Amino acid sequence: MTTLTVLIIVLVVVVLLAAVIGVMMSKRNKEQKRAHAEQLRSAAATQAPTIDASHRDAQEAEARAEVARAEAERAERQAAEARQGAQFEQARQEDAVRQADRIDPDVDHRADDYAPATPVQGTPVATESGTGTYAAEGTEGTHPAGTTDPAIDPAVNDPQTGGSHRAPGTV
Repeated sequence: MTTLTVLIIVLVVVVLLAAVIGVMMSKRNKEQKRAHAEQLRSAAATQAPTIDASHRDAQEAEARAEVARAEAERAERQAAEARQGAQFEQARQEDAVRQADRIDPDVDHRADDYAPATPVQGTPVATESGTGTYAAEGTEGTHPAGTTDPAIDPAVNDPQTGGSHRAPGTV
């Protein structure tokens, strides 16, 4: 045999050995991957009860949220009813103040700038009758400064009553 033939035979044997080693390593690698995949599946299977518990917890939380939403809607309806009731009571109170202002000779309820002041809004102001009405804080009543004649309206300069819905100290 010539050197060339020996060299070719050695080369073929080396290539065959490399192929056999490659196939064996590939098989071993596949077996390792199968084993690892089986371990992952087993670990996932042990988590199934935890997942079921998490689903139950989520469903319970959703049920609690639904109850809370219903409670919030009920509370909102109650708040709306209370607001409506308060507005109704405020309107009744304003009607009573308007009626009192229509009767009170010291209040010009026909003035353009007339606005009934309710007890909640203002502070008590004495009238000639002594019953009092309410004026919003910082206002001078319904008479602009200088529009009433002291000779005609004695309450304008009356120190006992404080005038006709004027702020203290104004004429």
